[in-house]
Amino acid sequence: MRSALFSAENLEKESAQPGMRLQNSKMLKIELNGEAMARVGSMVAYQGQVQFQALGSGGIGKFIKQRLTGEGVPLMKLTGRGDVFLAELSKDVHVIDLEPGDALSINGSSVLAFDSTLQYDIRMVGGAGMASSGLFNCVFSGHGRIAVTTRGTPVVLNVDQPTYVDPQAAVCWSANLQTGYHRADQLGLGTLLGRSTGEAFTMSFAGQGFVVVQPSEEPPVQGSGTQQQGGLLNNLIS
Repeated sequence: MRSALFSAENLEKESAQPGMRLQNSKMLKIELNGEAMARVGSMVAYQGQVQFQALGSGGIGKFIKQRLTGEGVPLMKLTGRGDVFLAELSKDVHVIDLEPGDALSINGSSVLAFDSTLQYDIRMVGGAGMASSGLFNCVFSGHGRIAVTTRGTPVVLNVDQPTYVDPQAAVCWSANLQTGYHRADQLGLGTLLGRSTGEAFTMSFAGQGFVVVQPSEEPPVQGSGTQQQGGLLNNLIS
Protein backbone atom coordinates (compact mmCIF):
# COMPACT_ATOMS: atom_id res chain seq x y z
CA MET A 1 0.00 0.00 0.00
CA ARG A 2 1.44 3.39 -1.00
CA SER A 3 0.33 6.92 -0.17
CA ALA A 4 1.80 10.26 0.83
CA LEU A 5 -0.23 9.71 4.01
CA PHE A 6 2.43 7.24 5.12
CA SER A 7 5.35 9.61 4.62
CA ALA A 8 7.95 9.93 7.38
CA GLU A 9 6.56 13.26 8.61
CA ASN A 10 3.26 11.60 9.55
CA LEU A 11 4.77 8.62 11.35
CA GLU A 12 4.84 8.51 15.14
CA LYS A 13 7.90 10.27 16.53
CA GLU A 14 9.93 8.11 18.90
CA SER A 15 12.25 9.27 21.68
CA ALA A 16 14.42 7.58 24.29
CA GLN A 17 13.39 10.12 26.93
CA PRO A 18 9.93 10.15 28.55
CA GLY A 19 7.90 13.35 28.67
CA MET A 20 5.94 15.64 26.38
CA ARG A 21 6.99 16.79 22.93
CA LEU A 22 5.32 17.82 19.68
CA GLN A 23 4.13 15.04 17.39
CA ASN A 24 3.32 17.80 14.90
CA SER A 25 2.16 21.40 15.04
CA LYS A 26 -1.40 20.35 15.99
CA MET A 27 -0.75 17.36 18.25
CA LEU A 28 1.11 16.73 21.50
CA LYS A 29 2.66 13.38 22.40
CA ILE A 30 3.35 12.44 26.02
CA GLU A 31 5.62 9.44 26.52
CA LEU A 32 4.16 8.71 29.92
CA ASN A 33 6.15 7.06 32.67
CA GLY A 34 4.38 8.14 35.83
CA GLU A 35 1.77 10.89 35.68
CA ALA A 36 0.83 14.12 33.90
CA MET A 37 -2.12 16.52 33.78
CA ALA A 38 -4.23 17.20 30.69
CA ARG A 39 -7.35 18.98 29.58
CA VAL A 40 -10.45 16.78 29.80
CA GLY A 41 -11.48 15.53 26.36
CA SER A 42 -8.12 16.29 24.72
CA MET A 43 -6.98 12.66 24.30
CA VAL A 44 -7.21 11.53 20.66
CA ALA A 45 -5.25 8.26 20.97
CA TYR A 46 -3.06 6.29 23.35
CA GLN A 47 -0.99 3.12 23.48
CA GLY A 48 0.09 1.11 26.50
CA GLN A 49 -1.24 0.92 30.04
CA VAL A 50 -2.67 4.36 30.82
CA GLN A 51 -5.41 5.34 33.26
CA PHE A 52 -7.44 8.54 33.00
CA GLN A 53 -8.88 10.11 36.14
CA ALA A 54 -11.19 13.13 36.01
CA LEU A 55 -10.34 15.58 38.78
CA GLY A 56 -12.75 17.59 40.87
CA SER A 57 -11.90 20.54 43.08
CA GLY A 58 -8.71 19.68 44.96
CA GLY A 59 -9.06 21.31 48.36
CA ILE A 60 -11.51 23.81 49.83
CA GLY A 61 -9.48 26.85 48.71
CA LYS A 62 -9.60 25.98 45.03
CA PHE A 63 -13.17 24.76 45.34
CA ILE A 64 -14.24 28.21 46.56
CA LYS A 65 -12.24 29.91 43.79
CA GLN A 66 -13.80 27.64 41.19
CA ARG A 67 -17.30 28.43 42.42
CA LEU A 68 -16.60 32.16 42.36
CA THR A 69 -14.98 32.20 38.92
CA GLY A 70 -17.40 29.99 36.96
CA GLU A 71 -17.32 26.52 35.50
CA GLY A 72 -13.59 26.48 34.82
CA VAL A 73 -11.55 24.12 32.68
CA PRO A 74 -11.71 20.56 34.05
CA LEU A 75 -8.52 18.50 34.17
CA MET A 76 -7.74 14.81 34.06
CA LYS A 77 -4.75 13.00 35.50
CA LEU A 78 -2.90 10.55 33.28
CA THR A 79 -1.08 7.74 35.07
CA GLY A 80 0.76 4.67 33.88
CA ARG A 81 3.21 3.86 31.12
CA GLY A 82 2.55 4.43 27.43
CA ASP A 83 2.12 7.02 24.70
CA VAL A 84 -0.73 9.54 24.88
CA PHE A 85 -1.65 11.88 22.02
CA LEU A 86 -3.50 15.10 22.81
CA ALA A 87 -5.09 17.79 20.63
CA GLU A 88 -7.89 20.35 20.73
CA LEU A 89 -9.91 21.46 17.71
CA SER A 90 -6.82 21.46 15.45
CA LYS A 91 -5.30 24.36 17.39
CA ASP A 92 -1.55 24.97 17.18
CA VAL A 93 0.35 23.40 20.09
CA HIS A 94 3.42 24.95 21.76
CA VAL A 95 5.59 23.43 24.50
CA ILE A 96 7.15 25.71 27.14
CA ASP A 97 9.89 24.67 29.57
CA LEU A 98 9.66 26.28 33.00
CA GLU A 99 12.83 26.44 35.08
CA PRO A 100 13.05 26.93 38.86
CA GLY A 101 12.22 30.56 39.58
CA ASP A 102 10.09 31.00 36.43
CA ALA A 103 6.41 31.94 36.70
CA LEU A 104 3.93 32.13 33.83
CA SER A 105 0.41 33.57 33.82
CA ILE A 106 -1.81 31.80 31.34
CA ASN A 107 -5.31 31.97 29.97
CA GLY A 108 -6.90 28.75 31.25
CA SER A 109 -8.60 28.09 27.90
CA SER A 110 -5.13 27.80 26.33
CA VAL A 111 -3.85 25.01 28.61
CA LEU A 112 -3.56 21.59 26.96
CA ALA A 113 -1.32 19.63 29.35
CA PHE A 114 1.41 20.08 31.95
CA ASP A 115 3.81 18.08 34.09
CA SER A 116 2.51 17.21 37.53
CA THR A 117 5.69 18.75 38.97
CA LEU A 118 4.33 22.23 38.22
CA GLN A 119 2.26 24.24 40.71
CA TYR A 120 -0.50 26.69 39.82
CA ASP A 121 -3.02 28.98 41.41
CA ILE A 122 -6.14 30.81 40.18
CA ARG A 123 -5.85 34.59 40.47
CA MET A 124 -7.83 37.64 39.43
CA VAL A 125 -6.08 39.96 37.00
CA GLY A 126 -5.06 43.17 38.76
CA GLY A 127 -7.57 45.95 38.19
CA ALA A 128 -10.23 43.58 36.86
CA GLY A 129 -13.12 43.85 39.28
CA MET A 130 -16.86 43.50 39.11
CA ALA A 131 -17.20 46.40 36.68
CA SER A 132 -15.04 44.54 34.13
CA SER A 133 -16.95 41.26 34.53
CA GLY A 134 -14.10 39.54 36.36
CA LEU A 135 -10.99 38.28 34.60
CA PHE A 136 -9.08 35.31 35.96
CA ASN A 137 -5.86 33.59 35.01
CA CYS A 138 -3.62 30.79 36.27
CA VAL A 139 -0.06 31.31 37.45
CA PHE A 140 2.22 28.32 36.87
CA SER A 141 5.57 27.93 38.61
CA GLY A 142 8.13 25.25 39.36
CA HIS A 143 10.16 23.00 37.09
CA GLY A 144 8.57 21.16 34.17
CA ARG A 145 6.85 21.47 30.82
CA ILE A 146 3.50 22.91 29.88
CA ALA A 147 1.74 22.68 26.51
CA VAL A 148 -0.45 25.58 25.39
CA THR A 149 -2.66 26.01 22.35
CA THR A 150 -3.24 28.97 20.08
CA ARG A 151 -5.73 29.64 17.32
CA GLY A 152 -3.19 30.30 14.58
CA THR A 153 0.42 31.49 14.72
CA PRO A 154 0.89 33.86 17.69
CA VAL A 155 3.04 36.93 18.13
CA VAL A 156 5.27 37.35 21.19
CA LEU A 157 5.25 41.01 22.26
CA ASN A 158 8.17 42.36 24.24
CA VAL A 159 6.64 44.61 26.91
CA ASP A 160 9.04 47.55 26.89
CA GLN A 161 6.26 50.17 26.69
CA PRO A 162 2.57 50.26 27.74
CA THR A 163 0.93 47.30 25.99
CA TYR A 164 -2.76 46.53 25.50
CA VAL A 165 -4.26 43.21 24.39
CA ASP A 166 -7.79 41.95 23.79
CA PRO A 167 -8.56 39.61 26.72
CA GLN A 168 -9.78 36.86 24.38
CA ALA A 169 -6.53 37.02 22.37
CA ALA A 170 -4.10 36.97 25.31
CA VAL A 171 -2.59 33.47 25.64
CA CYS A 172 0.05 33.87 28.36
CA TRP A 173 2.42 36.45 29.81
CA SER A 174 5.27 36.94 32.26
CA ALA A 175 3.86 36.61 35.78
CA ASN A 176 5.91 39.58 37.00
CA LEU A 177 4.11 42.04 34.69
CA GLN A 178 1.67 44.53 36.17
CA THR A 179 -1.76 43.90 34.65
CA GLY A 180 -4.91 45.97 34.56
CA TYR A 181 -8.11 46.56 32.67
CA HIS A 182 -8.31 49.46 30.22
CA ARG A 183 -11.41 50.94 28.56
CA ALA A 184 -10.67 51.07 24.84
CA ASP A 185 -13.97 52.64 23.71
CA GLN A 186 -14.02 56.37 24.42
CA LEU A 187 -17.23 57.56 26.03
CA GLY A 188 -19.09 60.11 23.96
CA LEU A 189 -22.19 60.81 21.94
CA GLY A 190 -21.49 57.87 19.65
CA THR A 191 -21.35 55.50 22.60
CA LEU A 192 -24.65 56.84 23.93
CA LEU A 193 -26.19 56.24 20.50
CA GLY A 194 -25.11 52.60 20.59
CA ARG A 195 -22.01 52.88 18.42
CA SER A 196 -19.00 50.81 19.42
CA THR A 197 -15.60 49.88 18.07
CA GLY A 198 -16.15 46.29 19.29
CA GLU A 199 -13.17 46.73 21.63
CA ALA A 200 -14.81 47.92 24.85
CA PHE A 201 -12.05 46.69 27.19
CA THR A 202 -8.46 45.57 26.82
CA MET A 203 -5.92 44.13 29.22
CA SER A 204 -3.01 46.42 30.01
CA PHE A 205 0.55 45.24 30.69
CA ALA A 206 3.48 47.17 32.14
CA GLY A 207 6.95 46.27 33.36
CA GLN A 208 9.55 44.00 31.79
CA GLY A 209 8.48 40.75 30.17
CA PHE A 210 6.47 39.31 27.29
CA VAL A 211 2.88 38.67 26.21
CA VAL A 212 1.86 35.94 23.76
CA VAL A 213 -1.06 37.02 21.55
CA GLN A 214 -2.99 34.73 19.20
CA PRO A 215 -4.53 35.98 15.91
CA SER A 216 -8.03 35.02 17.03
CA GLU A 217 -10.35 35.67 19.94
CA GLU A 218 -11.61 32.90 22.18
CA PRO A 219 -15.41 33.11 22.52
CA PRO A 220 -16.48 34.49 25.92
CA VAL A 221 -17.37 31.83 28.47
CA GLN A 222 -20.96 31.96 29.61
CA GLY A 223 -21.29 30.93 33.24
CA SER A 224 -22.60 32.13 36.52
CA GLY A 225 -22.19 35.43 38.28
CA THR A 226 -20.19 38.09 36.47
CA GLN A 227 -19.41 35.71 33.59
CA GLN A 228 -22.97 36.15 32.30
CA GLN A 229 -21.92 39.60 31.12
CA GLY A 230 -19.46 38.06 28.66
CA GLY A 231 -16.23 38.29 30.67
CA LEU A 232 -13.44 35.87 29.87
CA LEU A 233 -12.84 33.11 32.40
CA ASN A 234 -9.24 31.94 32.60
CA ASN A 235 -8.99 29.33 35.32
CA LEU A 236 -8.29 25.71 36.01
CA ILE A 237 -9.53 23.15 38.48
CA SER A 238 -7.10 20.86 40.19
